Amino acid sequence: MRLLHAAQHVAWSYEAGRFLDAVGRTTPLHRAGVVLLAGVIVAIGATALRFAKGGHAGEVSVAIWFHAGETDPVRTLGRSVLSIVIVAMGATVGREGALKQTGAVIAWKLADFVKLPPPQKRLLTACGVGAGMAAAYNLPLGGALFALEVLLGSISLPFAAPALACSILATAVSWLLLPIKPTYMTPTFSLSLAQVGWALAAGPLIGAVALVYVRLIGWADHHRPKTRLEAAAAPVIVFAALGAASLVLPQLLGNGLDLVEQSFRGEVGAIPLVLTLAAVRPLATAACLRSGAPGGLFTPTLATGALLGGGLAALWNRIAPGWSANAGGCAVIGASAMLAAATEGPVSAVVSVIELGQHIDLLIAPIVLAVAGAMIVVRFGGGPSIYSARVRTGARSSARGSLPASARQAGVTDDFLDVSAAAHPAVAVQQLLISQQREPPFPVFVLDERTRPIGCVNAEQVRRHDQSRQPLDLVTALELAEPVEVATLSQAAAQRPPGPCAVVDDRSGALVGALPRG
Repeated sequence: MRLLHAAQHVAWSYEAGRFLDAVGRTTPLHRAGVVLLAGVIVAIGATALRFAKGGHAGEVSVAIWFHAGETDPVRTLGRSVLSIVIVAMGATVGREGALKQTGAVIAWKLADFVKLPPPQKRLLTACGVGAGMAAAYNLPLGGALFALEVLLGSISLPFAAPALACSILATAVSWLLLPIKPTYMTPTFSLSLAQVGWALAAGPLIGAVALVYVRLIGWADHHRPKTRLEAAAAPVIVFAALGAASLVLPQLLGNGLDLVEQSFRGEVGAIPLVLTLAAVRPLATAACLRSGAPGGLFTPTLATGALLGGGLAALWNRIAPGWSANAGGCAVIGASAMLAAATEGPVSAVVSVIELGQHIDLLIAPIVLAVAGAMIVVRFGGGPSIYSARVRTGARSSARGSLPASARQAGVTDDFLDVSAAAHPAVAVQQLLISQQREPPFPVFVLDERTRPIGCVNAEQVRRHDQSRQPLDLVTALELAEPVEVATLSQAAAQRPPGPCAVVDDRSGALVGALPRG
């Protein structure tokens, strides 16, 4: 937080008050120049981190489910610092990404130090992420529920104790250095039948918007720069465009914290401006992610929901003036519904919004109704969450296709089975049973988030984990895999090593086939 404020002061002469007010006081040239400089910093930082040696340092969901929580400290903390600096300079991403990543690193290093098994490392890494969220936003309960419901997908009693302990302790320690007050100072809200009716009508609509928003975020993350040239050029181009757009809409800059509070107070502005920001800010966030900029999505998602809720309430009041609803209260309801639908964590979203502000508890009934309507639409729409959308599942469909001639000449066959490293062990066992019925039995390859083979499902490993009595909610196919020999496509064309042998594409490392035994 001190780094954030220091960077904001240098970039915008920001001392106190609203960040957007400090941005608005600058000249157009200054504003565009600061945002462009942020793009240059992203380009330099991303390029430097590509040269850094180490393991995984990306989205925490990938680290938890594909690497048992393992993260590389140097690269992860480097991304965290980079994230804080560019958010201070106007990037349209969330500041909590740095806190989440740092919490994940600390938790995993401690769990690895005492040599805990992978499932427990996975649990404690998620608890560390939740603790980072709790410390960043003063969310002792919301942080724990985020770890359980959103990251682990299970609000069960054995997992609740460590998650609550981590988040409450982290929040209490943060009180020694940070203000002990809610993130948003909101007015006193009252309950009305008009808000209940508005929530019933707006919930499904917000859920539909969340479906589009999540797919947009997933597309942006999956199309991040792949080459060094693209990693250097994309941030400069995107941030230059963002700086140009901020000349007309300075509210595009920053993580959206000021917009959320203004929306909760009903102070954003006219309907066209509110709805324009609700539509354009997600595009700006996706563009920043597409360029390779690191950052979170918590506050940007809240801001989109709050703007959408406030804008829809203003329209509702014009259509039905005799049944008007408070715009600020509707912004709170909209933010809750958007956060719940986008994260697929209804309980954690409701609790987090209540903890973020003051005097919100009286709106609990319309909040729950709107969240329920949004969640129904999301479930029927089959959409992932903003976090799982950023995780490549390792599905074989992305690697399938007609095998190259060199592979066929080497005796490579695509008659094999695979499973994602993040898959439930029951899925891996099912694939193993199918494989055992074949003659000869082909191996079941375990694929990482980039469809690269990292091992084969082994029956002995299945028996060993069955006897270990680890909670199945935390065990994945990764724990059932043993290393497998890997040959590139060109190597497979020249020789036939004994199996099981995975044949991968020389450039991408994706699994394209398997060599038969012998």
